[in-house]
Amino acid sequence: MKFKLTASDNRARAGVLSLSHGDIPTPVFMPVGTQATVKTVSPDELIDMGANIILSNAYHLYLRPGIEVIENAGGIHRFMNWEKNVLTDSGGFQIFSLARLNSITDEGATFQSHIDGSRHFINPEKAMQIQNSIGADIIMCFDECVPSDAGKERSLEALIRTTGWAKRCKTELARLNPSDRYLFGIVQGGIFEDLRRRSSRELIDIDFPGYAIGGLSVGEERDIMYDMLWVMDEELPENKPRYLMGVGVPEDILEAVERGVDMFDCVFPTRAGRHSTAFSRRGKLPLKNKEFEFDLNPIDKECSCYTCRNFSLSYIRHLFMAKEMLAMRLTALHNLHFLLDLTAQARQAIIDGRFKAFKDEFLSRYLAKN
Repeated sequence: MKFKLTASDNRARAGVLSLSHGDIPTPVFMPVGTQATVKTVSPDELIDMGANIILSNAYHLYLRPGIEVIENAGGIHRFMNWEKNVLTDSGGFQIFSLARLNSITDEGATFQSHIDGSRHFINPEKAMQIQNSIGADIIMCFDECVPSDAGKERSLEALIRTTGWAKRCKTELARLNPSDRYLFGIVQGGIFEDLRRRSSRELIDIDFPGYAIGGLSVGEERDIMYDMLWVMDEELPENKPRYLMGVGVPEDILEAVERGVDMFDCVFPTRAGRHSTAFSRRGKLPLKNKEFEFDLNPIDKECSCYTCRNFSLSYIRHLFMAKEMLAMRLTALHNLHFLLDLTAQARQAIIDGRFKAFKDEFLSRYLAKN
């Protein structure tokens, strides 16, 4: 793995992340294909809109279809016919947020499947084995994520456990010795600056090719998240990629880019699309609204996606009101294109030395209606 910074504008960064399945210009938004599919969107459509990497989830793939199925297909790229890069989350967040019952110790996590209630145990070693078998290009350490209202004592406990697990993840991946898997550490520490700094420094001492920022965008106030990102910018190495987990709305992406973040992912763009909400430069649009019944304009006049080139707000509203599946597909496709285009424009603005002006102009329009 290579990561090269090509430009900076104050703390905002433009770079190129080179992996086995191609180069990834950063900043970048990564569409989420939790279960080896980006919901309602095909691989060809993702490539056409410029996606170079997608995210999948080891927890979900482990439970269904099972690792043996993916191994039998020759790995996740062949299984889902995706020629570009894949990042897998370890599933730690899902174990702690989705499982009906779980028991967490320093050894690992015992949890109950949200699908059929069966019980499972995953520890750092097994998390590495699962992700290595899946065949992702970037894999994530097994970590413990706490809710935004967790106190300092609970956040410290999770931090200590996350650091211990990170060491074990690195040791196990070295034992497995894959030639093309790259392991990212995940910074925890809740909403506490001193814990965030401690977590960062402990992970840097272990030494990973890249660093993820976990445990944010989980219910805390936006200003708290932004403050923690300034802390991360001060602590994390400049020569390695920084990945903010679970963030996928325009305002948060641009604020995070300003604070030195390179990579983003979130299920929100496709989920919002399935529920009739579209991104546009004039804010989020509720597409079922009566105001769009006779509107022959596209979702966004400045967008070049397939949806905006071919269909009107009036037609898409009709599809939603008629409960047609095409409505969800067209809106999800637009939302993903919108964020991929936004990060590409942010990258160019950084290269041109005008990122702050770009961010302020975009948000003045985007937030005016919201």
